[in-house]
Amino acid sequence: MTFSEYSMPDLSGINDPRYVSGQYSTAANLNTRIGLHEHFSVNPYRWPHWVFDRFDLPAQCSILELGCGAGQLWTNNLDRLPPGWTICLSDASAGMLAQARANLGAAAARFNFRQVDAQAIPFADGGFDAVIANHMLYHVPEREKARAGIRRVLAPGGRLYASTNGARHMLELREMLVRFSPVLADWGVQITKSFTLENGAEQLQRYFPFIRLERYEDALLVTDVEPLIEYVLSGRIHFTPAEKQEFTRFVEQEIARQGGKLHITKDGGLFIAGRE
Repeated sequence: MTFSEYSMPDLSGINDPRYVSGQYSTAANLNTRIGLHEHFSVNPYRWPHWVFDRFDLPAQCSILELGCGAGQLWTNNLDRLPPGWTICLSDASAGMLAQARANLGAAAARFNFRQVDAQAIPFADGGFDAVIANHMLYHVPEREKARAGIRRVLAPGGRLYASTNGARHMLELREMLVRFSPVLADWGVQITKSFTLENGAEQLQRYFPFIRLERYEDALLVTDVEPLIEYVLSGRIHFTPAEKQEFTRFVEQEIARQGGKLHITKDGGLFIAGRE
């Protein structure tokens, strides 16, 4: 049996509202993808700590996070929060907000929570010293509205911290999927047409006179088949049991061919943009 005999996978755009709402109705899919990175990343300087260390903010400030997900940025840095920071965690998904609140536990009282569409940010002009958009702008269909809204709610001198991936992110996994079946050639490509390390500065420059990009150096060395399979299936590809079994055998062979360690490029970074 070949993959071409199977049903066509779901390769809708990553900024398709139907895909985004289904994908992030709960934290399950996101947790699966984060889990792969937590277990197999080679950089001991963890992403949430690296991002937090890029914040150059005063001891007293107001912060808005758009697309907070399950709150991982804050659960990993709770012991480092200045007492004078006022933080609003927002997400389009009520399920994500509930998970973030639960993950923060007793510390949730330190945060405000608000369900927000990044294309229609419902806050007053100039109300925040910083806006954080951590790996989420590529999911926004009308990013022009989001960029304009972010600039509007930032105070003069405020900063946007927007992380995303580059064109080489998970490159070896994309190539492996194509070797398994050309039908899957579009997996991972949609982001290159959205908000990336390569085109992000151009998208932001209309609203922010100051833009700096900092890259995060990392890679994956995957030694276990199952987490990688679940990572693939947590997104836009949906295998039948027979397809999953065949793909599992294929990945096992790929890992064995590379001496038991499958190297996968990570290409991530953070735009730091400031308004006048």
